[in-house]
Amino acid sequence: MIPLATIRIGPIRIGPAAEIAPGVLSAIGKHPVDRALRLSPEGFEGDQQADRRHHGGPEKAVHHYNASHYPAWRAELGDLSALQPGGFGENLSSEGLTERDVAVGDRFRLGRALVEVSQARQPCWKLNLRFGVADMARRVQDSGRTGWYYRVIEPGPVAPGDALELLDRRAPDWTLDRLWRNLYVDRLNRAELAAMAELEVLSESWRKLARRRLDNASVEDWNARLNGRSNP
Repeated sequence: MIPLATIRIGPIRIGPAAEIAPGVLSAIGKHPVDRALRLSPEGFEGDQQADRRHHGGPEKAVHHYNASHYPAWRAELGDLSALQPGGFGENLSSEGLTERDVAVGDRFRLGRALVEVSQARQPCWKLNLRFGVADMARRVQDSGRTGWYYRVIEPGPVAPGDALELLDRRAPDWTLDRLWRNLYVDRLNRAELAAMAELEVLSESWRKLARRRLDNASVEDWNARLNGRSNP
């Protein structure tokens, strides 16, 4: 269960699209700001995404990552410079919320905005470049330490250190951990996929993914997403 105590977010992080390798643009490099920012359905003012096909938009307006995951990554990979809050390109980080606690459809008051969990993050190959670890995206996927996205229900200003207050749980049984298991562990469980396809609070792209697996009786190819453009 999500802890009942009020959770405080750390700094708000935003950033521009920039080259992280020759010819590769990404806005994963987020920097903290020391002022309130307006949060709209497209995300925080001043924030950018380099690839709007796969990042950003109303269903991925805000990325939240559990800061408590970083010690586990350092234990696994060593003291990489990017392994600190902000390393995964998150807009928000906090202690005490994990993918096992948070469910799709959870609604939070965030500052004066209202946000709702829309899906977990599907890691992509740009994480491999970010961390200098050839299989980092695969490691994130396999670990379940993915973080999650919010859609914005009510716009409003958000300041560093604001409270994140749980207001409603629209589908409490559908934790992000359960979704992760359906996507990456028990991947062709038809009953679970059918339930995902009908889950209205889940992002439409993930509902479509569930429908494709049901229709095709197969799992989509992850190679391009995890390994990038240089792979077949």
